[in-house]
Amino acid sequence: MLDKKDELIIKVLKENSRIPIRDIAKKTGIRPSTVHERIKKLIKKGVIEKFTLKLNNKAVGENFIVFMLIKGGTTEYINTKIINNEKVRDIFGITGEYDLLLKLKFKDVEEFNKFLIKFRKEQKGVRQTYTMVTTADIKEEV
Repeated sequence: MLDKKDELIIKVLKENSRIPIRDIAKKTGIRPSTVHERIKKLIKKGVIEKFTLKLNNKAVGENFIVFMLIKGGTTEYINTKIINNEKVRDIFGITGEYDLLLKLKFKDVEEFNKFLIKFRKEQKGVRQTYTMVTTADIKEEV
């Protein structure tokens, strides 16, 4: 269970995971040694899985963002090839008419189309897909 100090530290790290411990201490009012120890504990407990960065989608040529709903059969239909595909950013198991929600990023519609054709050919257990293309990036977190 996280306490108020942990929550304050995490809030600052979410804004900038490269911020020095001294600056976290200033922003939170927590002693630097305490901040350091708490971050180590949060990592050890698995609360913090990794430190990462957020890229500008347009600057890195990935501003064509697609959400794909997937309906499968009774067999396992998502394999490590899909899970490890660089275009697949997030995969969620969901309830309702579909089983999975994928977040995908591409350079353009042509790159997406090639991915989709290959995906449908290779994923034999997938019965149906439904894709939605984003029109605006209003808020996206890491």
